Amino acid sequence: MTHFAQQSVPSLIQFTGNQAFDTLLNDLENTPHAFVLACLMDKQIKAERAWSIPCILMNELGSDINALNAVSGEEYASLFNQHKFHRFNNIMAGVFKSDVQRIAGRYDGDASRLWKGVPSSAAVVYEFQQFKGAGIKIATMAANILARQFQIEFSDYYSIDVSPDVHVRRVMRRMGLIDNAADTDSVIYRARELNSEFPGIIDFSVWEIGREYCKPTNPKCDSCIAQTECPKQLD
Repeated sequence: MTHFAQQSVPSLIQFTGNQAFDTLLNDLENTPHAFVLACLMDKQIKAERAWSIPCILMNELGSDINALNAVSGEEYASLFNQHKFHRFNNIMAGVFKSDVQRIAGRYDGDASRLWKGVPSSAAVVYEFQQFKGAGIKIATMAANILARQFQIEFSDYYSIDVSPDVHVRRVMRRMGLIDNAADTDSVIYRARELNSEFPGIIDFSVWEIGREYCKPTNPKCDSCIAQTECPKQLD
């Protein structure tokens, strides 16, 4: 894995800041469905909150995929509303139920089959896109985390694009990598130009800069890790 030859795998990837939750999400051998379901919850709310959803449900209902699959859609809707998990609780409860069913059925309860056997990056992105509620952004994000942070080996990485959320677009714009009017496709193709073998390799770093330093107002330029490289094309 030449892309990651100089990197070491962290003992625990921090998804939520809760050690028990992060332990569950990191256990791709025993509970890979926790990771997959967390990815699918990650839309239009804070990431740490989204990634906590399957952990809370698994604590209440059991961590086994069959136990989760035995819960009805109505029960999930009640739990989502009770915990106020999401901005769209009824919709996302339906997404959760549908995706649990897909893991239990198509993958015989083993979500790690999505990435087993050194698959192509396109195959993994495609499989994630088949889940209810997963667009290209979530699919590429999931494949990216598997490749970059978990260091799951793929036969290639060129189908893992950058996920152009608001943080990524802001940072790339202020660094002069894209124009102010650049649309989503422009962001993706610019990242492909920068690194055609693995366009999404910049995704997490740029997202983290946008979230922690390059804020919409009052950016923390003096403490930003990219301060020496950034032309600071602020709004």
